[in-house]
Amino acid sequence: MKIAPLFHSYELLVDKAEAAFHETTVSHGQCVTCHRHCSDCCHAIFGLFLIEAVYLQGHFARLSDPLQERVLHRCRQADEELEDMKRRFEAEGPDSQHAMNALARERMRCPLLDENQDCALYRYRPITCRVYGIPTAVHGKVRACGKNLFEKGKSYSVFDLDGSYRDLHVLSTELLKAEGQQDLERASLLISVSTALQTPRERLLSDLP
Repeated sequence: MKIAPLFHSYELLVDKAEAAFHETTVSHGQCVTCHRHCSDCCHAIFGLFLIEAVYLQGHFARLSDPLQERVLHRCRQADEELEDMKRRFEAEGPDSQHAMNALARERMRCPLLDENQDCALYRYRPITCRVYGIPTAVHGKVRACGKNLFEKGKSYSVFDLDGSYRDLHVLSTELLKAEGQQDLERASLLISVSTALQTPRERLLSDLP
């Protein structure tokens, strides 16, 4: 199987996410306050599935050299910041749920976010970024951006982000198969944006840190 059909399938998932966001803004526009330069979602720590990482990396390579270098500089800064965070939580123990929850609450700027609060790859941003502002189902719980105006106790349409994650896992598995990789369990690994942009594709697919 070639990779292009997998990217096409991924883009169909992206279209579903875009459609869900649009439908929510149409039906509950007064609740959605997302706007350009509102970058709250760009400071949340999250990971990419392999299919997302390789897709993002391909479009990153098309940016101008100066813009790539600025983003890569922010990647290195993000890596240092993440290491500092991890050291702060070492006292909690590596398997401490409290430490993991605390890390999830930390805010760290995405390397793709520039000084003007614009995303260098906005058109190709991951699904998580696209649905951040609307109610989503994640790990069986409904979540929504706290800056928006959705009220507890009221009924809203909910985007099944868990379902998207399952689809992304399937596509990541197919990507590994297409590349001749044997360790398909690695399709479950989540990759930071900085790792996706700094790691050569061959290593990304065969030797993830």
